Amino acid sequence: MTSCYWSLCRSNRWITAIVLILLTAEGVHPNGLKISLRDFPSAHAGTRIPEGWHIWAPRPEISPACYVDQSQFRSAPASLAIAGNGNPAAYGGWVYRAEGIDEGHHYRLTAFYKTRGVRHEQLRVVARLDWQNLKEQRVGYPDYAYTTEPAGDWKKVTMKVVAPEGASQALMEFTLGWSPEGTVWWDDISLEEVPAPPRRIVRIGTVSLRPRQTGGKEGSLQAFLNALDRVAVGKPDIVCLGEGITLIGNSSSYTELAEPVPGPTTARLGQKAREHQMYIVAGLYEREGKVTYNTAVLIDRQGKLAGKYRKVYLPREEIEGGLTPGSEYPVFETDFGKIGMMICWDVHYADPARALAAKGAEIIFLPIWGGYTQLMQARALENHVYLVTAGYDCETALFNPLGEALHSTKESGVFKTLTVDLNQRFIEPWLGDMRGRFHKEIRWDLASPGLVE
Repeated sequence: MTSCYWSLCRSNRWITAIVLILLTAEGVHPNGLKISLRDFPSAHAGTRIPEGWHIWAPRPEISPACYVDQSQFRSAPASLAIAGNGNPAAYGGWVYRAEGIDEGHHYRLTAFYKTRGVRHEQLRVVARLDWQNLKEQRVGYPDYAYTTEPAGDWKKVTMKVVAPEGASQALMEFTLGWSPEGTVWWDDISLEEVPAPPRRIVRIGTVSLRPRQTGGKEGSLQAFLNALDRVAVGKPDIVCLGEGITLIGNSSSYTELAEPVPGPTTARLGQKAREHQMYIVAGLYEREGKVTYNTAVLIDRQGKLAGKYRKVYLPREEIEGGLTPGSEYPVFETDFGKIGMMICWDVHYADPARALAAKGAEIIFLPIWGGYTQLMQARALENHVYLVTAGYDCETALFNPLGEALHSTKESGVFKTLTVDLNQRFIEPWLGDMRGRFHKEIRWDLASPGLVE
């Protein structure tokens, strides 16, 4: 019956076209690439290098030990092992050439690995795709798989990328570097064509407002509540307010304004978030026992407290005012993606934004009193994230992952909603997509100079 069905389809090009459309709509690619690599020794008994694979290193003298290991495997004997073999300079591993790549099509690379004796896997264990044309010349830039998740005793690494112009094949590369006592095992490797990802549209509301002579905490807060009504006209998914919204415009002290979180101010913000079905980021002063923090809160669309961040870097004025620094960089899941928060003085230092990006933040929100535009741009560019600021004596702005200002103003009373696509890739000349390279090349293994425990 199946044979007759497809014969009928072939005899009628219109029916065939409809079938193909339906298959594509389901995410199926009738002629799409699909490579699955596992069970290495069974098909290649007695061979050291499985068919289709080769071993690569920048120089022969730093080549690691690469072998098929029948004692370690995930789902079927065996796995591809790479060992540092006592050589601190060892770098290299296994390479498989995937043919049948189509430029402009999207592909998903998936692989599983586990390690022994490898420190700082993020740097030393690498899976990537290196694109080539028919002449085996590099085209575009290599793409690095940088997101991992637990998979029992193994870890799963995956990425979805688009083949660059001119690509007709891809080198699937799995390496271990600079780990003399370490070993990594790779297994259950696949590369398959997948549908193009849908756009991930986020509408970001910016509020440039500097209240003056508000008479106190209530007047200052009310000014921002009114601003939320105005920016809500643009139907944003999330809105960023400024630092210390209960202090700006009045002469109260940090201690006088500090309150529990959640507390009365988060409740008032929650009413607006629920009314307008949007997330809100806002700065306020938090009291917990004897401790007072400069805090940024995240309110969800239902008006509930979804998270908070306590300012890590305090200027001397805030230290002398009795504030205590925070000690972590949390990242929060929203219904449109992962976000992080910083506050004002944090932007003067590289590690807050770097830590948030490493934890997967795609947008960083920065309530800020005053500061340098160049530092805001730098944090967006060097970490390849969107950065949204809400300032009083500096720009309220939205910077893209290239550090370009999509919106910037110092004028008070400006409310603007902008649209970004979190699935948009930013390819830098000579560098490629730096989001993946950032995660795979950053040196978390080195302590800062002069750091003493």
